[in-house]
Amino acid sequence: MANHQILNFDDHANLRVLTGAGADLGDAVMACLVVPPEFRRLAIDYPILFRQDDETGQFSALALFGFEPGENLYLSGDQWDAGTRPLAMAVQPFLVGRARDPDAPGQVHIDMDHPRIAHGSDGTRLFEPGGQPTPLVEDVAEMLGALDQGYRDSAAFYAALARHDLLEPFSMDVTLDDGSQHRLVGYHLINEDRLAALSGGALAELHGDGHLLPIFMAVASVGNLAALVRRRNRLPHG
Repeated sequence: MANHQILNFDDHANLRVLTGAGADLGDAVMACLVVPPEFRRLAIDYPILFRQDDETGQFSALALFGFEPGENLYLSGDQWDAGTRPLAMAVQPFLVGRARDPDAPGQVHIDMDHPRIAHGSDGTRLFEPGGQPTPLVEDVAEMLGALDQGYRDSAAFYAALARHDLLEPFSMDVTLDDGSQHRLVGYHLINEDRLAALSGGALAELHGDGHLLPIFMAVASVGNLAALVRRRNRLPHG
């Protein structure tokens, strides 16, 4: 059972978290969930793909980091080799918690079993001696708010994609320099032909609802798939 706690000074006055990068800190993952408002920022570095839940039929977006489980090609030792990180990675080990009322404001929770929880004097403090949150906590609270709002607003984004039939299945066979082969399956992309064929009225509607920019950013991000292959090919063989 997850050990999530509401972040507060009484219980966490002396708690520290590790803010660096590393496989042992939970960063060795192939992909993570992302939300449409961050597509513009992430499209510089990452391929953004879509995946459909087999049970619910609902879509979500992923920033792809590698070609197999546990592979993060943006992780180089203790450095994250990209200009920015997706919000879902940057907020760890924090998460949004809610009271029983789903409309109540979100609370900052912390996963006490996460590998970023520091033991001893390492890491960054969460509270000042007087009880004030440190800048780290203030930054995390802002990112959690953006992530939570992005999740809430994404239903309208995916409804618009469905309304205009803009998502299509996507698979990709990757042959690396070392001869190994990988196959990306189960993903979706924006269908560029259908996007280009939309009427002016449909484009105006998407723009007015704030959906057109993330759509184009998702399209642009696909160019990063080739860059991801190059990252993989730069790894030592054998």
